[in-house]
Amino acid sequence: MNSFESEEDVVLDFGSENDVTTHKKYRRPLVVLFHLAFRSLALITYLFSTWFSSSFITPFVFIILFLSLDFWTVKNISGRLLVGLRWWNYVDDDGKSHWMFEQAKTPSNASFRKYSSQEVRVFWIALVVFPVLWTFLFFTTLVSFSFRWLMVDVLALGMNSANLYGYLRCKFGAHAKIRDVATKFVGQKIMENMFTSRGGGSGGADASSEGTARGQPLSTPGFVTMDGKIENV
Repeated sequence: MNSFESEEDVVLDFGSENDVTTHKKYRRPLVVLFHLAFRSLALITYLFSTWFSSSFITPFVFIILFLSLDFWTVKNISGRLLVGLRWWNYVDDDGKSHWMFEQAKTPSNASFRKYSSQEVRVFWIALVVFPVLWTFLFFTTLVSFSFRWLMVDVLALGMNSANLYGYLRCKFGAHAKIRDVATKFVGQKIMENMFTSRGGGSGGADASSEGTARGQPLSTPGFVTMDGKIENV
């Protein structure tokens, strides 16, 4: 599909405003509250809709409103502030859709924890549990042949699963790519060393002098980017 034509994993230095030195269990209680509030209100309205109204339209509107607020809050605020992850999408000038999965850089001080372990746990538990609950409700509604509520289940499951998928890609996709790039890079260096050793010391000296004669060093310091390219310093 064109919407998934390009996917990138990057590690950016966003979230520097999150350098909190306090050791409280919950450093951002308001963010945690809103991370749980909208999705909980959507589920509660769904389960107890008959208590609020006898019609279908009123609870349907409130459920969609809460789900939309939850999707926006989790995607743009709580993921960035609680766990240092962010995913988003943009369309370039050629009309191609690009999906970006970002991670905040870890602090150089290993003893310093940028994010509270309790908040990280709450973030991931809520992110996983609610799609499971909506999946259960989906099959329950399917068995009871209540097709108008089935539409609500599909919308809720889709919105919750989209955030879950996006943050899973942020968390694990980047590490997988780094491992693949590192493996290829090490393999290439091993092969180069094998051919150099077979060619003897004179061959290595000739190559070095040739590179120097051209005004270019034989090797330059650099780093491997997330997309597999080697950038010179």
